[in-house]
Amino acid sequence: MKFPVRRLPLILTVSLAACTVGPDFVPPKLTPADRYTSPAERVEPPPERVLGKQIESEWKTVFSYPPLSALIHRALEDNYDLTAARETLAQAEEAVKAQQGSLMPQGSMNALAGRQKYGVALFGPSNFVIPPFSYYEVGPFLSWSPDFFGGGKRSVERQQALATYQHRQLDALYVELTANVVAQSVQIAAMQAEIITVQHLLKADERMLSLIQSSYDSGMATQADILNARNRLAEDRALLPPLKQQYSSNLHTLSVLVGKAPADWQPPTLVFDDLKIPASLPVALPSELLRKRPDILAAEASLQVASASLGVATANQYPALTLTANMLQEALTPSNLFLGAGNAWAFAGGVSMPLFNGGMLEAEKQGAFHAYQASLAEYHQTVVQAFSQVADALTALANDADTVRAMQSVVDTSQSALDLSMKSRAAGNTADLEIEAAHRALAQTQLKLEEALTQQYLDTTRLFVALGGSPLNKKAR
Repeated sequence: MKFPVRRLPLILTVSLAACTVGPDFVPPKLTPADRYTSPAERVEPPPERVLGKQIESEWKTVFSYPPLSALIHRALEDNYDLTAARETLAQAEEAVKAQQGSLMPQGSMNALAGRQKYGVALFGPSNFVIPPFSYYEVGPFLSWSPDFFGGGKRSVERQQALATYQHRQLDALYVELTANVVAQSVQIAAMQAEIITVQHLLKADERMLSLIQSSYDSGMATQADILNARNRLAEDRALLPPLKQQYSSNLHTLSVLVGKAPADWQPPTLVFDDLKIPASLPVALPSELLRKRPDILAAEASLQVASASLGVATANQYPALTLTANMLQEALTPSNLFLGAGNAWAFAGGVSMPLFNGGMLEAEKQGAFHAYQASLAEYHQTVVQAFSQVADALTALANDADTVRAMQSVVDTSQSALDLSMKSRAAGNTADLEIEAAHRALAQTQLKLEEALTQQYLDTTRLFVALGGSPLNKKAR
């Protein structure tokens, strides 16, 4: 064994100095505009949306609502999809170590015991016959394939990129999970508030119907007035079942997000009026978004996988060297295994160079090149979609703010009208029917305001997701 061991440092030096074929991965260079919407839209973030700043904390600072933060923490601890994603990432990281280990010399300890008899054809025409015998062997075996052309290095690079991809997928799942918890929680609170508002509306309808019935009995109203009042009551009653169904659906979805069956869990009390739109929500610049959004970073990792695969396919067209060595102790009886006469060793080096394979290797290389081009196009598409999602969220929030202000003005006007009617009735100038009509109008406008606020909260969530979520996602792992 002195011969191969003495030359092993030289072989290692030659191997390390070998070239690495295939492209070295460089992330795409993009120079996006300094805004998300086109100048023609004339839509800029409202004053509370500050461009060029990073979101510095988690959802609890977005809505400043402790029950919501508790739900998010529960989901991060118990959600099965997130647990599976963590394990998938751990698996990918172990695969990197395994791929790196495959580039090192491989050694094993082998032992063999057998019994053998040679036939007469071994020595040709002869009277010499070897009787059956037993034999025993034990010793180490070494093998190594020096990575002269970088195929192994590219394989490690590919596996590392796959691990990075899983890493980014975990980040994306974190953002998606927390956003879903927020969205479902907001809608649960909103449905509860809307159900209460509709119930107030129904009470006003019932009181109006009773008053109209009394007027009809005294000859002051017509049958058509009664039918109209009954029709309003029926229409408003039809508002409740969809709200109750939506509430149940949101509740069931939220239970799944926190890792529980609907029958095994109840959420904390969520009060719609306690939710508040944040005073400011930083908006990352487009250039910052490229290094922040998990899906963009995942697309970049996928592109590196394709680049490394092209390197592997290129290296497969070059010669491959395999070195093997073993040292054996051989004997015909176990007791003689470790005597000096039983020493044996072997060292071999083999080269394999592709000459003809029907164009298979070249086709694999060209296929890897086209796969890289496809991944590059997917990367650019991911970037374009990301910018579009931010633009959608910004314009939606600008319009939501206008809608909420308009509906708040209508609610204030309805409340003022009700207050005026109450004062007028106290002075004997307004009938009870007009009071109930004012109550009904207020309930209707309140319901529309709650719907507008819900949409504003959901669009705030959309913006948070479109911007890539919170840096806290690092802790989710």
